[in-house]
Amino acid sequence: MKLCVNGVVRSLTLDNRTTLLDALRETLHMTGTKKGCDHGQCGACTVLIDGRRANSCLQLAVAVGDREITTIEGLATEEGLHPLQRAFLDFDGFQCGYCTPGQICSAVGAIDEANRGWPSHVTADVAAGVGSASELDGAEIRERMSGNLCRCGAYHGIAAAVERVAKGES
Repeated sequence: MKLCVNGVVRSLTLDNRTTLLDALRETLHMTGTKKGCDHGQCGACTVLIDGRRANSCLQLAVAVGDREITTIEGLATEEGLHPLQRAFLDFDGFQCGYCTPGQICSAVGAIDEANRGWPSHVTADVAAGVGSASELDGAEIRERMSGNLCRCGAYHGIAAAVERVAKGES
């Protein structure tokens, strides 16, 4: 099968039961994506599939062969870190760092969802949605990031980092 990861198409021979997470970590040796619970409950394995966040432990690699996969390794460019990576450093949005790649990929997806106007559970007017990510407040950010757990409790720094990038601040 072919798998497009971070803009590079790779040919792989995989068992059809191999999860995307295991294909990334074990076959492609891209260990930025972490295996936490392996049940879709912690978010440590979050990647972007066609720009939308997904738990890679719940995706079969063969089911996403025709889609663009972006991992934490694919967010930075030659010019430097992705704004969320920089913000996580600036706001100490990590302690042990294990959940950080999934947190950052999830935040990229959450900001994109807000920019598309998608409401969350706490959006005041679900029918109207949100105008853009710049309108997100702390409750919206916490709700949108609630699928990603941090055992160290670095939530304050995580929320601050997401808020800064959502508001377009550098």
